[in-house]
Amino acid sequence: MKNIETNKEYQEYVDKMSPNSPIFKNCFNAFWVGGLICVIGQLIFDYFVFRGFSEELTGTIVSISLIFLSAFLTSINVFNKIGKFAGAGSLIPITGFANSIISPAMEYKSEGYVMGVGAKMFTVAGPVLVYGICSSVVVGLLYLLFNAQAVMLV
Repeated sequence: MKNIETNKEYQEYVDKMSPNSPIFKNCFNAFWVGGLICVIGQLIFDYFVFRGFSEELTGTIVSISLIFLSAFLTSINVFNKIGKFAGAGSLIPITGFANSIISPAMEYKSEGYVMGVGAKMFTVAGPVLVYGICSSVVVGLLYLLFNAQAVMLV
């Protein structure tokens, strides 16, 4: 019984000493920074459509541009500061994914390009890539199987 009381006292002490998280401020920062990233993407999109590119090609250009900007800002240690300030707002899928690949690569650069950068680059993003690739292969095979049967019926 003494141990339970000690654990309870310790938890009360931790709760008392831990600062409260400013949840509304964090949500607001995530909202406007994520929105700003989307506005930048939309501006890039509008610029290339204005220059005469097709919307499909422009979507690819926007994705590549946002990946490049995220990787570049990660490499000069700016994206991490934005992430600390904005939280999930800076980790919208494409920029956060680029950051999750570049950060470990930079961290392990001192171990060499093969065993450091090459081996550790996908430690965070690797499981996502493996699941995505495997899922797409399974879906593609199912599509091929059912599509081939539909073609044979016609």
